Amino acid sequence: MSKPQARPSEQQLANREPVLLRDPRAIKALAHPARLAVIDEFFNGRKLTATECGEIAGLSASAMSYHLRALERWGIIKRSDATDDGRERPWVAAGYGLRIESDEPLASAAGEATLIARILDRQRTEALDWIGRGEAVRDEWDDLVTVTSRRYWLTLDEARELSRAVMETVRRFERHTPQEGPMDTRRVRVCVTIVPTDGRR
Repeated sequence: MSKPQARPSEQQLANREPVLLRDPRAIKALAHPARLAVIDEFFNGRKLTATECGEIAGLSASAMSYHLRALERWGIIKRSDATDDGRERPWVAAGYGLRIESDEPLASAAGEATLIARILDRQRTEALDWIGRGEAVRDEWDDLVTVTSRRYWLTLDEARELSRAVMETVRRFERHTPQEGPMDTRRVRVCVTIVPTDGRR
């Protein structure tokens, strides 16, 4: 049985910086399905070996190693400390979250579009998988599932204010590992999309 991890202090959490991606090539590298499959796990605090990552992504350990080295090359993940028993060294996220601010918006547009498409596909699959479960495995969590979509007329300043308000609310509940919360903590996907849908009035 693995030892429980100590809960990070508020100061430790505040000091963690996100990984910032600016290079269009890094953004494009992130958009591969096998890499996206494990990114969530890394940025939720897990330490994973190539073998474990391969099981998540449905690849062999050797094939997964190639993708992990690509993520390492762009500073997205890094090697963790060696294990006590001398086995394969695990990988960890190189920061506390991931943020994209491209230096070349035009050059990175295709990579960003692919990345967003992969993320949205995964969100859609997770939502449909949950909703499509049989009656035998339904529980009280089904009552909280929320999928809503609505359009608003906003100014640029109002859209920015809305984005900030949403992110501030989400950060109140941010935990990157189950050890940071109560015993009944459960992983929940929160999806927020704020994007213009047509031209100006």
